[in-house]
Amino acid sequence: MASPAFVDLSGALVQAMGQRLDAVKPSPDGLLLRTGDGFLYAFLEDPTQVSLETVERLFDPRGLSRPVHVVVLTPGHLPLAISEDVVRRGGTLVEGPRFAELARQLGLEAMLGEAPHAPPRESKRLLPSAHQLDEIVRRARTWLDWGVPALSLRFYRQAADLKPGFLPAKVGIGRSLLALGLIADAERTFDDVLQARPDDVDARLGKAAVYGARSQPRQEVEMYRRLLAEDQARNEVRAHLVAALVDQKEWSAARVEIEALLAQAPEQPQLRFLHAVALERGGKAELAGEEREEARRLGLTYEQESNLCRHLGLPVPPPPPPSAQPSPPRRPRRASPRAPRPKGARRAVTGRSLSPKKSRKSPVGRKRK
Repeated sequence: MASPAFVDLSGALVQAMGQRLDAVKPSPDGLLLRTGDGFLYAFLEDPTQVSLETVERLFDPRGLSRPVHVVVLTPGHLPLAISEDVVRRGGTLVEGPRFAELARQLGLEAMLGEAPHAPPRESKRLLPSAHQLDEIVRRARTWLDWGVPALSLRFYRQAADLKPGFLPAKVGIGRSLLALGLIADAERTFDDVLQARPDDVDARLGKAAVYGARSQPRQEVEMYRRLLAEDQARNEVRAHLVAALVDQKEWSAARVEIEALLAQAPEQPQLRFLHAVALERGGKAELAGEEREEARRLGLTYEQESNLCRHLGLPVPPPPPPSAQPSPPRRPRRASPRAPRPKGARRAVTGRSLSPKKSRKSPVGRKRK
């Protein structure tokens, strides 16, 4: 059974997120909490004691009605096979440092054994409720950027409850629902925003992403092009268009949009890599090779390149050769007692002294004169 301290922390986390609890059930590995919006939060204190059978029970819990989504939270790290099983089943995993960060964001660091942080200095121009709203939205964006839409959804909903007419929160709810695979709910949310504000760009981008999730690429691309026709300076729209064209393997059209983005950000290594792939697909292998090398020079790491290749279905390049071993340092010359070698007077590469040669004359040499 979970320790009383961990049970208290789990309850405090759910309460601080503004969740409405429908059911609470202790488990041999921790605590299960089902919320009013159909989520099951599984707090597991000791991940080393979690088995594949535990994960199977989470996705079909006895005594709790089947949830829409499962969120597993643990202060440690689950074994790789178990964490992969959670993700494969459609669950969300919050473990290790991210678990601690969630507690800190909610002001519960004292329950982790940490000293409480001083609250940020508030601007005199904003009301306390506005500061609270900004903080909640910041948390929501952080978790969505980290790929944990279950938590971003929770915070966006909290922001919407705090300010019901706040459209950015509703757009965030739609994006989180879409990331969770709840396409119909996401579309309804974007439609509600567009009904209140038909020209909302973020909601229209979300609507286009719904077409993509429903395997309607033509409608998705058409919406992106319509937005660009209204304002060619919307680089975020162009980036979405590039992603859609790349997914459809329309490299000729994608190359035009990539080059338009590169005109604004020529030192973006991922764009350089995509440009290289587009050039290669267009039969310009030599230019493609030069562009890929330029992407690496601009900071594209081997891990980033490998991930991009896997996403695009390209062969992963071999890892770079290990760096050449540095040559052994030269044996230092004996210095004169009267003219000691200055500290740090060696070049890192050559190992040669930077001190003047005349300072190397020995007392014996002066006597001979």
